[in-house]
Amino acid sequence: MLIVRSRDKILIMVFKPGEIELKLTMIWREKKLYRAVNYSNKPKAYILIEFPYPSGERLHVGHARSYSCLDAVARKKRMQGFNVLFPFGWDAFGLPAENYAVKTGIHPAITTAENIKNSKAQAIAWGLSFDWSREVNTTDPDYYRWTQWIFVQLFKRGLAYKDVIMVNWCPSCRINLANEEVIDGKCERCSTPTLRRKQSQWLLRITRYADRLLSDLSGVDYREDIKRQQVNWIGKKEGIEITYKVVDSDDDITVFTTTPVNFGATFLVIAPEHQFTQKMAKTNKEVREYVEKATNKSERERISEGKIKTGVFTGKYVTNHITGEKIPVWVADFVLATIGTGAVQGCPGHDQRDWEFAKKYELPIPRVVSNPDGDAKDITEEPYVVHIGDKGVMVNSDFLNGMDFSEAMNKTMDYFEGKGWGKRVVDYHLRDWVFSRQHYWGEPIPMIYCERCAREGRSWFDDGSGGRGSYGGGGQEKWNSVGWYPADEKDLPVKLPPVEKYQPSETGESPLAQVTEWLKVKCPGCGSIARRETDTMPNWAGSSWYFMRYCDPHNDQKLADLKKLKYWLPVDWYNGGMEHTTLHLLYSRFWHKFLFDLGVVPTEEPYTKRTSHGMVLGPDGRKMSKSRGNVINPDEVVAKYGADTLRLYEMFMGPFEQAISWSWESMEGVYRFLKRVRRLVNINSNSNSSQEAKWRLARLVEKIDKDLEAMKFNTAVAALMTWINWWGSHRDEVGKKEVEVFVKIMAPMAPFLAEELYQRLMGKTDKWESVHVQAWPTVKTTEAAGRKVTLVVQVDGRVREKFEVEAEKAAEQDYIEELVGKSEKVGKYIAGKKYRSVFVPGKVINLVTENG
Repeated sequence: MLIVRSRDKILIMVFKPGEIELKLTMIWREKKLYRAVNYSNKPKAYILIEFPYPSGERLHVGHARSYSCLDAVARKKRMQGFNVLFPFGWDAFGLPAENYAVKTGIHPAITTAENIKNSKAQAIAWGLSFDWSREVNTTDPDYYRWTQWIFVQLFKRGLAYKDVIMVNWCPSCRINLANEEVIDGKCERCSTPTLRRKQSQWLLRITRYADRLLSDLSGVDYREDIKRQQVNWIGKKEGIEITYKVVDSDDDITVFTTTPVNFGATFLVIAPEHQFTQKMAKTNKEVREYVEKATNKSERERISEGKIKTGVFTGKYVTNHITGEKIPVWVADFVLATIGTGAVQGCPGHDQRDWEFAKKYELPIPRVVSNPDGDAKDITEEPYVVHIGDKGVMVNSDFLNGMDFSEAMNKTMDYFEGKGWGKRVVDYHLRDWVFSRQHYWGEPIPMIYCERCAREGRSWFDDGSGGRGSYGGGGQEKWNSVGWYPADEKDLPVKLPPVEKYQPSETGESPLAQVTEWLKVKCPGCGSIARRETDTMPNWAGSSWYFMRYCDPHNDQKLADLKKLKYWLPVDWYNGGMEHTTLHLLYSRFWHKFLFDLGVVPTEEPYTKRTSHGMVLGPDGRKMSKSRGNVINPDEVVAKYGADTLRLYEMFMGPFEQAISWSWESMEGVYRFLKRVRRLVNINSNSNSSQEAKWRLARLVEKIDKDLEAMKFNTAVAALMTWINWWGSHRDEVGKKEVEVFVKIMAPMAPFLAEELYQRLMGKTDKWESVHVQAWPTVKTTEAAGRKVTLVVQVDGRVREKFEVEAEKAAEQDYIEELVGKSEKVGKYIAGKKYRSVFVPGKVINLVTENG
């Protein structure tokens, strides 16, 4: 059993690694081998992995995969002379931890602390080189004090506000969910079908930053699919809003479209939540019944591809401005009130969704765009879908006929604006961030509501002179802020009070609403008794800025010292799951940009590079779950095979970004490989190496370096195995110096075995030095650059030429064929003849002529 000190606490680690691993772990911690140093003269490397939810008893093999791979990068960087910050912490607030507590019947404060203790023991046992002196925990009041401080700044600058919105209610978790937390109409956590209802919620104006969040992607090194997800989620669209007058009514309906193909518009569709729909529902039974059904569907369910389109006719019409024809107004759930204006015009000939709707309800489908080749045949059986930028020629469109499609769309917008029928606008898929949750285990939102001030029309934005009304650009915009005040910054953190009943209430109200004494607070405005906000923050809050706190984790005066942030930021390499590449990544970029505007952080973007890893599946190829009985326990692997086997196998199992099934057979192979390495090093007694061994090792050094940087962890491990196989059959050719080099380049991936072998190679010395602080080998230090081999050239099996070429070039067929083509000796034997090449890399090329 290992006792590890963490600040002023003592954590009892219950893991039982092998004797050598335990000994080395204690030495590394004693020598503070992985401490990052502020303001070092070395180049910095800030390597970050997403901190985990301590929502289960222990870390799983998925954690082991991503952590081990990035740990290998961090270790290599240290050996290459970088000042590496590789920190760790716990995303401990929020629904995952609370659900675990509800499931076990144990208070989340207890389960979270226990799960952190267990998970930390695992991380240490795996040999992960985290700087534990910078450990953060989002449930620590010293941490969430600054999460609350950020919210207060957002409020004061008009970026946090309250509104009554439609939310997704999970009857099982008994909380309201953001749209992003609903998958196919079900809660992403428990898979219970969600319901839709209205709720007063706090929101953050992330939409104010939409353009910057989009444009600044050009300056970061993210995987292209990650960038694409960000772009699609923001969903910037340039188009036009067109207003239609409802026939025989005083009502108007405004639609948004990026492609005003109005000569082909044959109907309007409005959302169930649209104000005109609500008006019609009062007198139209069919509309009312349709709206009731649509209300209980999530937005994702309503717009999912392949969904059968449904709708109901309102009985009302509008007039198509450009054709003069009356077109019907329908209600359909695939139109969302939160997107655009909540109304669209149907142009079924050239939009797949509109075409499906028109076919079902037998609405006209005219063709107004032809193929680039002039094909303008009937399209009632299949639409000719066209978007801005696509090729197409306008037909059946009066003054637009013959125009290119994109040109015609601009012409139409000009025409409509000139007539006063429409106005160009920019719209986004991105909506303001629904920030409040009605559950217990989260950061209390540091806001105070005073009924007296509300009655008298006062709020924080009214300081008596009206000066705060424009603080930060209009804090009262779009909402009635009367009665609301942020907690005074000197009173932060607003601590989460202990409660016995932490389970979500059946009414959906936060459990904090029942903590009477905690609720009462003095109004910052008038001094009377007011009431605290009982909603808490989502689990995204603490993770939106944790990477900043790692730079200065013990600062009690500010979020982090700007000088330290200038040294460490931006994060050089950030890795996490693909499930977080929209929400968490977008939210943290938003908060970072906001804090940049305040002068709190020195960079506009938080992360230079963002990568993601694939999931580890069960041996049956399915997602691991206890119900399927396919869960792999990493602790059992470590206990039986050692931490290096777990680490090395998870690097070797397949391409880092792909989901890979667990294979016991492959893992056993890695275990055998490590035993063979130990055996070869132990029996080695040579003093000198052959030139072949030096050259092969030089190539290996280069490959390991490049592969780790390129996330090709599996091929890096395979290269180690290839070298060991060669060494096993050429034992007399490898000397001690080359063995030492091999041990060093293996160290980032198999740190325990490498340390053990390195100490054995060094023997007893006055000063103990770890392999992990040694200089990373280079091709020069292996004295093997530029080895040459003899490559034989044959014509019809007879030797006609020999070339002395660099070994690497000797494996490139194109290069060798170029040399052959320049050879006069070879040329006279193939002149005027057809031939084919038979190439054996590094050895021979045989030119076989037709009659040879």
